Amino acid sequence: MPLMVVRHANAGRRSAYQGDDRLRPLSSRGRDRAAALVPLLSPYHPRTILSSPYVRCRQTVEPIADSLALPVEPVDDLAEGHGAEAVRLLESMAGESAVLCTHGDVALEMLEHLAAESDGAERASLRLQKGEVWVIESIGSTLTVVEHLRRASVKGGSA
Repeated sequence: MPLMVVRHANAGRRSAYQGDDRLRPLSSRGRDRAAALVPLLSPYHPRTILSSPYVRCRQTVEPIADSLALPVEPVDDLAEGHGAEAVRLLESMAGESAVLCTHGDVALEMLEHLAAESDGAERASLRLQKGEVWVIESIGSTLTVVEHLRRASVKGGSA
């Protein structure tokens, strides 16, 4: 059963947003990408949808949650600056089927941890653009990245 780590979709420029950054919503491109995640993630049959409590993360996974009639569960361990906590969360969920939506810094820390745990993993390939997904499987007692769902699958090519 896979875990899917999703970096939130486009929310415009942080510097252009007036107000609390935790409340910054997705841009129209980000909303399009969030909708495009539904056919990408549905075949994995996630049973749980976890998200950073930041609005842009919740909005990224709301379309998949709605399509599967699942709630979006806010989890502080997926918030910006909580990479170590997110790594522990990821490890604790081995064997489950879930979507975890987070931020670039947290996703990168999670992926770097997995690369360090895997022999031969190429750290240079660890990039997670906005709205992209890494699919992670439990192989024995190890979590391993098995697929990278890229932005190119979005109509128009960018998120």
